[in-house]
Formats: sequence, structure tokens, C-alpha cells
Amino acid sequence: MYKKLVGVLFVLVLLSVGFQVYADGSTIDKVYHPYVQLLEKELEYRVLYEQDSRKASDGKNRHKVGYGQALSDRFFAEVYLTGVDQPSRNFKIESYEAELKWQLTEQGEYDNDWGLLFELEKEKNKNIWEASTTLIALREWPNWIATGNISIIYEWGKDIDNEWETAFAGQLRYRFNERLEPGIEIYQAQDTQGIGPVVSGLWRIGRGKKLNWEFGAILGTDSDTADINWKFNLEYEFQ
Repeated sequence: MYKKLVGVLFVLVLLSVGFQVYADGSTIDKVYHPYVQLLEKELEYRVLYEQDSRKASDGKNRHKVGYGQALSDRFFAEVYLTGVDQPSRNFKIESYEAELKWQLTEQGEYDNDWGLLFELEKEKNKNIWEASTTLIALREWPNWIATGNISIIYEWGKDIDNEWETAFAGQLRYRFNERLEPGIEIYQAQDTQGIGPVVSGLWRIGRGKKLNWEFGAILGTDSDTADINWKFNLEYEFQ
């Protein structure tokens, strides 16, 4: 079992460094799972705090709020607002985003569970658009879950050079119990190379209501990534 888990982690690392073209900017955010629950609605908040030896990026906060709901037992749609707060600048809304997740297989139907994520983002004050398609793969064992997100991205607009990019995010998580699951995440892109521990959990707070949380510290492994990227994600799911 442990040899298989080491093998999975090794594959995630290989995938994370195997691309020749990468996405601009920090891609440390969230590793998506492929599942959709019928009738589910969601309120989501994410924050990423960058701690860095460079003054230009030290103390930067990226906030993301969203609302989503299931369209069927296979499709889930969500919209987001992203804002940035820096010590040298006031808080401002940076971009708008819409995404659609498509669950391709039933949970447990095959060795791996599969999904696709489609995203469209527009920067608020610049003529910059970004569209991406992400392949989601998840594999479960009795006490472990491995998830990988591989993205193909296209950027265009008057304020940017049109280009194709790629990005990778991976997670290996241990099922200690429902409320506490430690793990490790890997991120790879043009301006992002990071790896670090995460811990997550789920709290059931009523019939059809639950609170998912995740906290992590992703350590930058290249000169473009902040030294420590503190991430906190909170999702309130209800029907």
C-alpha cells in the first residue's frame, strides 16, 4: 500500500515538472475534486496570504468569494469575484470568473474518478481574458486520496500577448477522520513552484448542511514564488 502511495506522489511530482509552457502569476489556490451533488448549493471564500523576503510581494492578500449550485447530478456552476489587498495599495476588485464542473464518471465506477472544469475569467480594469479547461483525476484507497488537476489555458486581449499555457495542482490526503484530514499539495506553473502541508475537514451542521475547511502553508521552491503561501478555504454547502 505505501509503495503505491509513494508511486502516486512520485507521479504527481513528475507531472508537476513535466510541462514546457506554464501559466502566468501564482496558481496556488485549490485542488478540485470531480464530484457533483444533486440540489447542492455553495457559498465559498478563499484567501491566500503571501509571506516573502521581497517587499513587493510580502503581505499580499488575494481574496475570492463565490456562489455555486448544481444544475443536475453531473454539472455544477459557480461565479466568483477576486480581490487583492497589498500593504502599498488599497483593496481592489481584480477579476470576475465563471466556471462549470462536469462529473464524467460515477464515484467508484472505475479505478479513477474523472471530471472536467471549464473556467472563464475577465480582469476588471484591463482587456485581458482567460479561458481554461482542467482535467480532474481522483483515486481512492481505504485511508488515502490522491487528486490531480491538469489545466490548459488560453489568454487573450488588448493588454496581453495571446498565448497558450498549462498548470498543474496535486494533492495527497490521509483520511484520519472526517473532521481532520492532513495532506500535502504540489503546484507548478510559469511563476509558481510550491509544495507544502495542508489540513482539511468537514463539519456537518444540520440536515443537508456542511462546512468544508482547508488550511495550508505552501513553500515556494523557486525565485518567482513567495517564500510561504498561507491558504485558507471555506465552503458552506446546503440544499
